[in-house]
Amino acid sequence: MIMKISLPLVTVIIPTHNRGWVVAKAIDSVLDQDYCNVELIVVDDGSTDNTATLLFGYGDRIRVITQDNRGVSAARNVGIRKAKGDLIALLDSDDAWLPGKLSVQVNFFMEHPDWLICQTEEQWIRNGVRVNPGRRHRKESGWIFERSLALCLVSPSAVMIRKSLFNEVGLFDENFPACEDYDLWLRIAWKYPIHLINQQLIVKHGGHADQLSRMPELDKYRIQSICRLLNRKCLSHDQERAALTKLKTKCAIYAKGCRKRNRIKDADYYETLPDKYS
Repeated sequence: MIMKISLPLVTVIIPTHNRGWVVAKAIDSVLDQDYCNVELIVVDDGSTDNTATLLFGYGDRIRVITQDNRGVSAARNVGIRKAKGDLIALLDSDDAWLPGKLSVQVNFFMEHPDWLICQTEEQWIRNGVRVNPGRRHRKESGWIFERSLALCLVSPSAVMIRKSLFNEVGLFDENFPACEDYDLWLRIAWKYPIHLINQQLIVKHGGHADQLSRMPELDKYRIQSICRLLNRKCLSHDQERAALTKLKTKCAIYAKGCRKRNRIKDADYYETLPDKYS
């Protein structure tokens, strides 16, 4: 007798705000996947453009959640809370998936039932031109905490996560207007490996004016994230040493910028902040 294996339900969450010019490409790239057991949630985070009309046109092929503009973290979080799937896949509204993305990651989890998170490689498009990531952005597989302290090495659009992991580490921090993904990946990576599937299965677009990565003072939020981990006393000796080293570097750079802008009190604070952990 042949046993029929049921395919796990994957919940895909697309947060969007005034991205009517591009969000359809993201949605279509999900609907065109060859994996069939999918719940697609689009969270309209207070859009004032044509997004609502565009989403209405998809009918019951997608599930739309509308909320006041509260930011990308709140939009992702409401989608995660409403998700019915045991596997969660995130997709930014300005990115798109290549064919087979979901099937490859679901197969990965079925072959490794104890693993909690994986991501794929990606293609980068900047201002309409294909570019290659620099060496500092090169992804690794496994225990990536130390390298992740410098910059974000996990792309939200590339990950698939067991929903149970969010129950353990928490959701995206809604107090972070940017670097919310950096913060979440650190909360995961100190404790668990983040596995890499060495296939380019997403197209990541950049260069447009509304990208969160173009916001000023990004290191301020990275500093907060590192400090919170140090305050928790959860890191190993080597992890703590790496975190403190990176904290010193980021605080020195950020304090220097504050002094250039004559924000003397801020500069003094960040120059002495690492002493708290030494």
